Amino acid sequence: METLEAAPAGTPKFVSDLDTLIRARYPLIYLLTWEEQRLDAILQDVAQTHGKALLQWSVTRGLRRVSGVRTVTISEQSRDPVEALGAIGKLTEASLVVLKDFHPFLESPAVVRAMRELAQDLKSTYTTVILLAPVLSIPVELEKEVSVLDVPLPSFRDLFQLLKEIVTVVRRGNKARVELTKEQAEQIIKAAQGLTLSEAENAFAKAIANDGVLDKDDIRLVLEEKRQVVRKSGLLEFVGMEQELAHVGGLDELKGWLNGRTGAFSEPARKFGLPSPKGLLLLGVQGCGKSLTAKAIASVWSLPLLRLDLGRIFSSLIGSSEENLRRAIRVAESVSPTVLWIDEIEKGLAGNAGAAVTDSGVSARVFGALLTWLQEKTAPVFVVATANRIDALPPELLRKGRFDEIFFIDLPSSAERREIFRIHIARRERDPAAFDLDALSTTAEGFSGSEIEQAVIAGLYYAFGEQTELRHAHVLKAVEEAFPLSATMGEEISRLREWAKNRTRPASGAQRLAVAG
Repeated sequence: METLEAAPAGTPKFVSDLDTLIRARYPLIYLLTWEEQRLDAILQDVAQTHGKALLQWSVTRGLRRVSGVRTVTISEQSRDPVEALGAIGKLTEASLVVLKDFHPFLESPAVVRAMRELAQDLKSTYTTVILLAPVLSIPVELEKEVSVLDVPLPSFRDLFQLLKEIVTVVRRGNKARVELTKEQAEQIIKAAQGLTLSEAENAFAKAIANDGVLDKDDIRLVLEEKRQVVRKSGLLEFVGMEQELAHVGGLDELKGWLNGRTGAFSEPARKFGLPSPKGLLLLGVQGCGKSLTAKAIASVWSLPLLRLDLGRIFSSLIGSSEENLRRAIRVAESVSPTVLWIDEIEKGLAGNAGAAVTDSGVSARVFGALLTWLQEKTAPVFVVATANRIDALPPELLRKGRFDEIFFIDLPSSAERREIFRIHIARRERDPAAFDLDALSTTAEGFSGSEIEQAVIAGLYYAFGEQTELRHAHVLKAVEEAFPLSATMGEEISRLREWAKNRTRPASGAQRLAVAG
């Protein structure tokens, strides 16, 4: 018999929402998840709570009744999707029917028609059909019939229980050691957040198999499993965190802002009432450190760095671009807290203004979805968007609330150029004290940070060609022979500075003084 009792207190929100839909006799529910095994256990409990029979369908096994650990095949012919839907419509007892990977068959007009008729028939029964799939694919004919629920990834408690079970097995077998304090166990669980139960189990097993010990050093191996999750998505790139904030010359105002938020993603910050930082929009002259800063932020905050290439989001298939963005966002949120770097965002949104004409509105819809997420996201994903061309940015992107702050990065000042020369000479394992940094800085007026780096590299080539050690004269020669971007695109840079003067925050104190002057 159908029970009208609500889900017990303490039930996860997803299970509570599913319970409500079943009690309200919704005929079709679409659960979006990769975790079949985990959902099998959850749905068995839900079916038992509601006093319903639990049935499962797959194209390989047909329609089967599940009773505890036993399963009984109802009909071999039910492997055919239309036959299966017909069999479900003839069920005489209240049931919960799970259709696994049914979404590819929804491209068939006959299956869509059968599904619509079944939805109408089920409204007068106590049977609910649940579509279980890792991707969302609903034909327009079924949009009004289907309710969609996103199944969240395992919670901290779920992962703690899994780790506890693994530790119990390990200790019982005496084949490996567990050397974790309570704090270290919490750290390894936090590292696993964003993985499915199966992925987390594999990561813990890999950590134990690596050296026969589960300890604090295995956090790195668990994070490596996250790298695999990102890589398999095909939409995001996991970027190494070899850069440090000390490798970025100048930008003292920006660095101060970042250092003031170093602990912003910690538990003490949550308890203090601080919301997670949303992100930064970095505008400015090409080659002045925007991308380098994005990489350094992840390093200084000890967070994974993901790079989103908007070009990968757009697909030739109708509706695929929007789904690609949703998938990329889900992956980023699943491995959070993280830094999401959107490089040269203006190029990805270039078609937005005329999108209705050029691409049937795809760019506009993707842009709208991105704006909504930037405004409303609650997951600790810190977005760093960089842009070179201000005029190509939609004004909606600059509105307060999308980002915590908008910084303008100008060409480096004399002192900043000196610091950049020092950094790049030292990174090539040479002593900066052997060079006249003040003279190099003066000669390199108008150079960007990347142009200064290339001058040091060119000096190395000169020295190598002469079969001698790098000297001041080599770097000076490289600077004198170069034509910086500020000389070839002076007018555009002037317009950029004028636009940013009262609209953005200067990234360096020298820049602020120049604006005030």
